[in-house]
Amino acid sequence: MERGKAKTFRDLVVWQKSHSLVLLIYSFSSVFPKHEIFGLTSQLKRAAISIPANIAEGFKKKSKKDKARFYNIAQVSIEECRYFFILAKDLNYGIDRNINLLIEEVSKLLAFIFHNPRSMVYEMA
Repeated sequence: MERGKAKTFRDLVVWQKSHSLVLLIYSFSSVFPKHEIFGLTSQLKRAAISIPANIAEGFKKKSKKDKARFYNIAQVSIEECRYFFILAKDLNYGIDRNINLLIEEVSKLLAFIFHNPRSMVYEMA
């Protein structure tokens, strides 16, 4: 894909990668114990979904301040996911190294756009 002005949030690599993260998390958490369905499973999915949702919302905001607010919320949600993975590992529910790698990648992209909000008008791949 050529580098150019993004027409929708779906054109943004950070959104694409965070959406992939959500799909991986859904798959990963599907093997959690049934008693976690309203606990860790629900919390992890909710935090994961918040990442691309806030990127999408921030994309449409006009002011830098509004954009930064939503991108920061996405960053906070990434940190929640990090903790939930620590907890899942400590509870012996498993670990998925691909998810950890994707969390790092999305985190770096979000840090970049948080400090350079104008960069969001361009595809990053």
